Amino acid sequence: MFTQQLKGSVALWMFIFIQLVIGLEKDGRAVWGKDPSLSSVNETQMFVHDTFPKNFLWGVGTSAFQVEGSQRKEGKGPSIWEHFILSHLRAGSKTDDSSDSYTFWKKDLSALDFLGVASYQFSISWPRLFPTGMVTAVNEKGLHYYNSLLDALVHRRIEPVVTLYHWDLPWALQERYGGWKNESLIDIFSDYATFCFQAFGDRVKYWITIHNPFLVAWHGYGTGIYAPGEKDERAAYLVGHHLIKAHATVWHNYNKHFRPHQKGFLSITLGSHWIEPTKFRDNEDITKCQQSMQKVLGWFAKPIHGNGDYPEELRTELASFLPNVTKTEKDHIKGTADFFAFSLGPNNFTPPRKLPKMGQTFSLDLREVLNWIKLEYNNPRILIAENGWFTNSHVKTEDTTVIYLMKNFINKVLQAIKYDQIDVFGYTAWSLLDGIEWHHTYNTRRGLFYVDFNSKEKERIPKSSAFYYKQIIQENGFPLKESTLAFHNQFPCDFSWGMTESVIKAESVASSPQFCDPNLYLWNVTGDGLFYPVKGVKLKTRLAQCTDFVSIKTQLNLLSQLKITHYRFALNWSLLLPSGDLSSINRQVLRYYRCVISELSKLNIKPVVTLYYPTHRSLGLPGPLLQNGGWINQSTVQAFRTYAEMCFQELGDLVNFWITINEPNRLSDIYNSSSKDTYEAAHNLLIAHALAWHVYNKQYRSFQHGQVSLSLHSDWAEPANPFIDTHWEAAERFLQFEIAWFSDPIFKTGDYPAAMREYLAYKNSKGLSGSSLPYFTNEEKKLVKGAADFYALNHFTTRFVIHESKNGSRYDFDQDVQFLQDITCLNSPSRSAVVPSGLRKILNWIKKHYGDIDIYITASGIDDHSLISDGLRKYYMEKYVQEALKAYHIDKVNVRGYFAFKLADEKSKPRLGFFTSESKAKASVQFYNHLISNNGFPLEPANNVCGQPKEKAPCALCLLLMQKKPLVFFGCCLCCTLILLLSITIFHKRKRRKWYWSKNLKHICVPVKTRQKNVLNQK
Repeated sequence: MFTQQLKGSVALWMFIFIQLVIGLEKDGRAVWGKDPSLSSVNETQMFVHDTFPKNFLWGVGTSAFQVEGSQRKEGKGPSIWEHFILSHLRAGSKTDDSSDSYTFWKKDLSALDFLGVASYQFSISWPRLFPTGMVTAVNEKGLHYYNSLLDALVHRRIEPVVTLYHWDLPWALQERYGGWKNESLIDIFSDYATFCFQAFGDRVKYWITIHNPFLVAWHGYGTGIYAPGEKDERAAYLVGHHLIKAHATVWHNYNKHFRPHQKGFLSITLGSHWIEPTKFRDNEDITKCQQSMQKVLGWFAKPIHGNGDYPEELRTELASFLPNVTKTEKDHIKGTADFFAFSLGPNNFTPPRKLPKMGQTFSLDLREVLNWIKLEYNNPRILIAENGWFTNSHVKTEDTTVIYLMKNFINKVLQAIKYDQIDVFGYTAWSLLDGIEWHHTYNTRRGLFYVDFNSKEKERIPKSSAFYYKQIIQENGFPLKESTLAFHNQFPCDFSWGMTESVIKAESVASSPQFCDPNLYLWNVTGDGLFYPVKGVKLKTRLAQCTDFVSIKTQLNLLSQLKITHYRFALNWSLLLPSGDLSSINRQVLRYYRCVISELSKLNIKPVVTLYYPTHRSLGLPGPLLQNGGWINQSTVQAFRTYAEMCFQELGDLVNFWITINEPNRLSDIYNSSSKDTYEAAHNLLIAHALAWHVYNKQYRSFQHGQVSLSLHSDWAEPANPFIDTHWEAAERFLQFEIAWFSDPIFKTGDYPAAMREYLAYKNSKGLSGSSLPYFTNEEKKLVKGAADFYALNHFTTRFVIHESKNGSRYDFDQDVQFLQDITCLNSPSRSAVVPSGLRKILNWIKKHYGDIDIYITASGIDDHSLISDGLRKYYMEKYVQEALKAYHIDKVNVRGYFAFKLADEKSKPRLGFFTSESKAKASVQFYNHLISNNGFPLEPANNVCGQPKEKAPCALCLLLMQKKPLVFFGCCLCCTLILLLSITIFHKRKRRKWYWSKNLKHICVPVKTRQKNVLNQK
């Protein structure tokens, strides 16, 4: 199954290898040289279910200024951020309203215990230890705080990862020296770092000198968005240079004086965005992406992790801005990191107008940027030192979107480790607590724990993301679940393998009438170009045949290439009965459908006929019924009963499976002006179906021996946030409103679900809705209950549901649900999520609610943009059928059939078909045939257990002739033409030769006769 996927993966890495060989070594631009043929279902490109390496360093982080609070307490000096917020943002009074970790640090420890992390990354507040910034007398209370925190972490066996500088420069240094613009800060910072190594180094194994120097330099001194709020681009590059030298100085200091006995590691956290080319494989766009990355990440990474100097891209563009780097400085700077500490968060993507986007597209693909780092800097050991996203300030504990972003980020790291051999040894989720978010102050939140800043005790309340991260840590990643494991077994021999098509457009007149016309015609080719009958000449004719309809012949040709046992299609009610009653039966259309059905039997394919197939584009009702209100008018109910009876009578001798109405639960998309219209239309549809079923049951079942049901759209619903009770309730409510709405009356009680009535009553009592469900009379309950011979469901995807209160009297408002897209799921071009386990869950839900009834999956499929090699459809079919097989064997659900959707593409619509609109077979045809031949997924090749004739090896010549049919036809025509020309040529030559000899013999023979005559005379 995955041979093509593995080939795609090999192709990708062969491309990168070739790039390296031809001279792009250590050049990250190879990351953008993706193989365009790499399938979305390639194993290396999909969400991976696996675990991280043993002893992987799961961590969480904070920064001092954001969470410590107590800005003016116990000897702490002011930082540039207090001053910046007061002067630039006018919110200075709020800088103390953070999580106050300085006071409640033990509550932070409890939060760490809850998560079960192996490391805690925090920063030391420089002005808390040294209020003036100068390493003179230390603030003892600040020193005691950090010692206590470190001791507690060591006691809990949580690895401290300590950042020396996370942007809170003492204000005194900014005021006295001008901040990082002054080279004097390099030595001052080194003195501060030395003190920290001496005071804390015995308990700290991992040190970070500076967190994200790009933001310090570019936004602090270039754009003025960050403290200290200066706007001087030239100064930004000078500050960057001083930050690099300060880091290198501290590294050498640690390496020489502290590493020998403390055995620690030291690095600098470098942050970046990621960017994708607007046009892949376009060298100009790829070059722009490379330049963008070098301007941000390369600015600091190339000197430290590379050759000690700035990237050439920066040197070329910013020659007048970038400071010169001497050879001594290069030697001093390069190699001054023991690992690559990397940060990817929202601060590196905002504001976009201030970043080097260069006409390309920002992306959150963490795996790709890790690959870029690997190629640029010789595959270093990497610590994800900051990763996470934000929510709005009003979000408290229900941070559902953060869960999906976290899931995506962490799985991208796992993919990088598993498939790209990138040496990532730790991951730091950001942040442990809500706090002051720099220039956004309290307008956004990034914590895993919610903190009410206005409360006195500042309790740490775990958000949904905290529960999810805890789960990931406990499982060490994303281990294989039972639902993701392959299952080998087979369906029973009488299992129905089908194909579903929508309404077949009937031809009213045969497209091939030439065999029915007795006249002989002459073509006036040199005149008016018309055909004229030859008078007095009549030819023998034959009776009209079903294959005279070209569309039928086309369908049969497609179906003959499939090994299906059933074919489901829909009739066109408005064509069969244009007036809506029996006064105008279109006999030609009726004959067409009978032809379709009879021709199917010749292929040993059983028809499954749908009487009524409405869509969101068209109700498909006869004109008069539509004008009278459609399904809002009860007359349509009786009209449908009459129509159904006509179909049973005219076609029932050839049909054993009937679907009355396809997806009546989706007509809410049309009758959506008010809930009254929606529920009334649904009520009438249920009565119409029940009447049709009873007609068949009483009048036709005894001799036609068929089965009748209706087919419901039945997607599964998952709570978008499994840690929130209201999401579970919303998921179940969606199923009640979407499926039980029609299923309960037919398969259970004869009435609508109690859950629907109760929820509508609740909303009415709150004044949020005026909706109400109709009531069945006792006669209607008896009519509806049990009016189906099997359960037919159309299942395509799984919806991720959240609770969202809505106000209004509409069906979609009544449910109080909203849908969320899981970005980690494999999705089709139309954004339909591939969640195979959803099929098994909906099958079990049906069994739980309606008992052990026969279930047919009457439509299941997905759109795939590929014209021929539809790998997504093959993957979808394999995984979904496996889930149906598990439901049958493991869960004992009575699954009787699976119908793939659909036969052929339609032009200008999503590509849902197994054949193109030009009738070319896609790769999924062969796969589906193989699936049917094996009747599932046997562990060993199928041993013909169902008594089917053994499949003969295909004739190679026959296959070639079939594939090259047009070429063969042209060749035959050409050969015939050549033979005809040759024959004519030979004929003319012989005729000419005969004439020539005839003429010459005459000339020769006459004198002979004369001479003979003379001789005789002489005698």
